[in-house]
Amino acid sequence: MDPVFLQIGNFTVAWYGVLITLGIVLGVWVGTRLARERGLNVDLFSDMVLWAIVWGLVGARIVFVATSWEQFANIPFPRVLLDIINLRQGGISIHGGLIGGILVLIYYTRRYKLNFYEYADLFVPGVAFGIIGGRIGNIMNGTDTVGRVTGWPVGYRWPDSARAFHEGMCIPNPNPDMDLSRYCQEIGGQLVMTAPVHFTQLYGVFIGIILSVAAYFWLRSRKAGWAFWQFWLWYSILRAGAEETFRLNPLAIKTYLNQGLDAPGIGLWTDTHLISVPLILVSILMLLRLRNRPDTR
Repeated sequence: MDPVFLQIGNFTVAWYGVLITLGIVLGVWVGTRLARERGLNVDLFSDMVLWAIVWGLVGARIVFVATSWEQFANIPFPRVLLDIINLRQGGISIHGGLIGGILVLIYYTRRYKLNFYEYADLFVPGVAFGIIGGRIGNIMNGTDTVGRVTGWPVGYRWPDSARAFHEGMCIPNPNPDMDLSRYCQEIGGQLVMTAPVHFTQLYGVFIGIILSVAAYFWLRSRKAGWAFWQFWLWYSILRAGAEETFRLNPLAIKTYLNQGLDAPGIGLWTDTHLISVPLILVSILMLLRLRNRPDTR
């Protein structure tokens, strides 16, 4: 596993960015076809996509920095400003990216007096494909977004090819939610995390696949907004239940933590859990409201 897709001198292109881009491109192709079929403004949709990507990245970075400030707190000024905007070092929030993209949609639909939901639905395939690409990119990064140590049969021991990216995980961490140092050992002069963990990156790939397939059926609805809110509902449920529960993230509210070689590797509640609960409730409410509205196409 190697995070670098292409390297020319000191310039590198990461698999993570390439795969997310491919997912977005595929989603834009699907969305553009749907826009033509539905008689929507294709040129305006293309503009929306461009600016949604730009501001999506901004939102993704802002939310990541806000929720992971401990990674920046001890960096001296003004270097911290450079680290905050340095996307090449990784660190983005999917929820932040979605918020940034939605704000662009709101701006365009209000400026041009369009139906927000008719265009928001077109973004669903691109986001689902982007999730698949992003999580495969996490796998290529080695141990990026790693899962908790587990004794369950699903535990995955990262192969030798990923060892180059393990050393940061072997530094003792005062937060017990995040400390993996006791599971590290020196192999070939290098600290390596040898314990099996939940393969949460692969769980994320499966979530993206499920959402991509489901989007095909959601988009057949004649109610504008149905695909949009179905995506938020099921992404929140699947992300919180099937990925975040097993992912090595600090617990904002320490309700339950059971991880180790003789434990399931479960932790509740992370920031993402706390964000997902209101999103699930709002999505259900909006879907109930949409179900009682007349068809829009």
